[in-house]
Amino acid sequence: MKKFALWVVLALLIPLQVSAAVKWEEGKHYEEIDKPLSDSPEVLEFFSYWCPHCYRTEPFVADLKKSLDEGVKFEKVHVNFMPYASQAVQDEVTTAMLIAKALKQEDKLSAAIFNYIHKQRATITGMKDIRNIFIINGVDSAKFDKLAKSFGVKSMLGKNNKVVEDYRREVRSVPTFIVNGKYKVQIGRDLTPTERLELFNYLAAKRD
Repeated sequence: MKKFALWVVLALLIPLQVSAAVKWEEGKHYEEIDKPLSDSPEVLEFFSYWCPHCYRTEPFVADLKKSLDEGVKFEKVHVNFMPYASQAVQDEVTTAMLIAKALKQEDKLSAAIFNYIHKQRATITGMKDIRNIFIINGVDSAKFDKLAKSFGVKSMLGKNNKVVEDYRREVRSVPTFIVNGKYKVQIGRDLTPTERLELFNYLAAKRD
């Protein structure tokens, strides 16, 4: 009788164990690309402020940054190949993102740029428009001007665009996420928000 009871308990536990273990499949949930693994765990989000889908994905990105395991770096990479503006204007908006990062106000000021384009339906024609957005959102004009001309921000712009160039074949649309330099993820509708977060942490821990 005791053996029978134990068998029943084990039989009940097996389905729970199977359902708790999410099986991530290459080709279905992510794609392995022909790139070397990054030196440390990281998630790169290739995006554009002009992209409506990127704008709608921002709440998920906020959750993702909070949910990544300790030691996993998250970095936004702003692309400059969208058809909505010239490459020069897109590079100026990338510069704005990097100024916001230098000011440690990246989330607030990124949201302001997204809202300017997608909620206010306004057009960014160059640095003057970006400067106005930042000043309206509390950034000191002199500090903005100094950072816009600084070697540090210009250097970061070069690094951002080098990453875009390096992954141009793999990143055909945005938003696209590259984990550990090796695993490409595009947010689909077949996963719940919780499963998506689990997938990113699974890939961030994957070193083969």
